[in-house]
Amino acid sequence: MGGLLTSIAGLLATAIGIAQTRLELLSTELQEEIHGVAEIMVYAAIALLAAGVGLFLLALVVILLFWDTHRVAASVSVTGAFLLIAAVAGLALRAKVRAKPPLLDATLAELKKDRANLLSKR
Repeated sequence: MGGLLTSIAGLLATAIGIAQTRLELLSTELQEEIHGVAEIMVYAAIALLAAGVGLFLLALVVILLFWDTHRVAASVSVTGAFLLIAAVAGLALRAKVRAKPPLLDATLAELKKDRANLLSKR
């Protein structure tokens, strides 16, 4: 009876060790994901602000250059350029979001390996 209890205790200790390792991996992945997203958001905000101010000033320069001759055509052209830039940026963003690996991909892969190992030992 003592051997059985020792085996069960060993099995339980192994299971707890596996669970602890997987939780540590999960925690690490979540931290990396949070830091990565925060960094991307900071750079994106800076880039959007700078690009927005730059494009606005460029639009003013173009409209003022053609103020006496073709102000409406210049305004429509600048607006069209802005809409084209927005469409290209939207498509690029969509492609980036679709290409991103699933959240907790490494953790899920390790859990699948663990499950396969346990099922193969039956």
